This record gives sequence, C-alpha cells and structure tokens, in this order.
Amino acid sequence: MKNKNKQTFIVAKEIGMPMDMILVLGLAAISILPYIELRGAIPVAIAKGLGPIEAFLVCTIANILIIPVIFLFMDHIYPYFAHLGFVQKTLVKVHAKTHSQVKKYGALGLCLFVAVPLPGTGAYSGTLASYVFEINKKNAFSSIALGVTIAGVLVTLISAGAYKLIA
Repeated sequence: MKNKNKQTFIVAKEIGMPMDMILVLGLAAISILPYIELRGAIPVAIAKGLGPIEAFLVCTIANILIIPVIFLFMDHIYPYFAHLGFVQKTLVKVHAKTHSQVKKYGALGLCLFVAVPLPGTGAYSGTLASYVFEINKKNAFSSIALGVTIAGVLVTLISAGAYKLIA
C-alpha cells in the first residue's frame, strides 16, 4: 500500500483515532445491510486501503452487532407485519434455504449456513432461520456470530488475495 493512500485513512494525531471514522462508519453501515453484509463490506474496505485485519474486525463486529437488533425486531415489530405477503414469502424462502441444515444439525447447521460467504446466507437469514426453527436465542446468537466470523475470515482471505492480484 502506498504511503499516500495510508495517510488518507489515518486521522490526525491530535484527534488520537487510529482510523478514519467516516470510513469505519461507512463500512459498518455496509456490513449491516441485508444481503450485502460483510460479504460486500470487506472487499470495499480492502479496496479503500484498509489492511485485511482492520477490514475483518470492523466489518465482522458490525455484522455481529446487528444480530440482537434482528432478534428485537422479530420479537417486537414482526408481529405487526407478519400478515403481509412479502414478509411471509421471505420467511418461506429462509425456511426452504435452511431447513435441511438446521433440522439435521441444529445450531451447528445454522452456523454452517451463515458461514457460507454468499449473498442471502448471513446474519439476517441466520437470525430469521433461528426464529423460524425456534432455536434458543443464546445458542442461536453464538452459532450465528461464529458463522459470521468464519464468513469474515473467508471473505477477507479471498478479498486480500484478489486485491494483490489486481493491484
């Protein structure tokens, strides 16, 4: 990485922050977008000059932090929207995608489903699946967080390797 690019992402020493907070907040925002999540945020972070470890940490932590928010949504807001067709269709799709893994392996199957770094297999789908299959929230959170972490490692390795090839 060139020094000029590195300086772009370092906040002035007077402020004392190690990374540009606007970049970090932008990456966190990408990491919590449904269907994009860290699978889209980590490549963007690396392309913007963030190191692979920093990209992994920022994007993975943000993606994990959305899990309790989705649980709260499902507990308190979902009941008001459950009758809507698109909500029912979404849950039917999640059920169909996750049924074989979750029914056969339970929380481990949920972890493996989330760990696959493809769109639609992240924290949102995992959390919805745990809700559909009534998996204990504590177990579900651990499984989903581990799956997000595994996906983060895979996406970081792929993105860092691809960036080295094209840079």
